[in-house]
Amino acid sequence: MNFRRVLFVFALLVGVGFVAQAADVTGKWTAQVPGRGGQTREQTFNLKCDGEKLTGTVSGQQGDTEISDGKFKGDEVSFDVKMSFQGNDVKMKYKGKLVGDELKLTRHRDGSDQPPAEFTAKRAK
Repeated sequence: MNFRRVLFVFALLVGVGFVAQAADVTGKWTAQVPGRGGQTREQTFNLKCDGEKLTGTVSGQQGDTEISDGKFKGDEVSFDVKMSFQGNDVKMKYKGKLVGDELKLTRHRDGSDQPPAEFTAKRAK
């Protein structure tokens, strides 16, 4: 009987440990994002996760832009960024996966036939 209790308590502690180590995308992330002509530009992602809802901003040459439709479930992340270039509205769709202290992301312009750009954002220290 004591062995079962010890085994139960051990299993409970292991389960609590897994919950405590659940993936968290909240924080500041930096990346060199590919652009036109093979050039890269640094972008900063300030993300906040509340349950599966993801909010935050993307910072770059045009300043801070709010993300929309942000989701984070398990280790999968997705969000949109709406921008305006020379009077044209553009929606960029980001999707990716959290792997340790890296976000492996793709970025695709909504409505474009170009393939998505792949890049890795690293957690800022």
